[in-house]
Amino acid sequence: MAFPQLNVYRYERGTRALVTLAGEIDLTTAPQVRQALAECLSEGVRSIDVDLTAVTFCDAAGLNAFLLASRFATEAGRTLRLHYPPQSMARVIEITGSGFLLHSSPAGAGSGRIPVAPGGVL
Repeated sequence: MAFPQLNVYRYERGTRALVTLAGEIDLTTAPQVRQALAECLSEGVRSIDVDLTAVTFCDAAGLNAFLLASRFATEAGRTLRLHYPPQSMARVIEITGSGFLLHSSPAGAGSGRIPVAPGGVL
């Protein structure tokens, strides 16, 4: 039996970070998500954008990791936003009332992509 795999990439510039996740987020890999987001907060990052484009699965443990990080960020006066979740994940986020986690861009505001400069830096 193969264990789920999750790759976590972090790019930052100043007080802003982009965390890109690729793979499955479940009970086994959710601790990686919690750790990556907690490190951002403990290192003074004020705005955390999480790119979920390459996430293939996310269960309740993953959602819980995002909700916990969001609570800590809000309490510290910081922001955490999720971008481009798979459709099934976006639906679960909406059903559970966690839609506040999702980044929403105004209609007609371009591609809505997270701003990343050449070299992957925000």
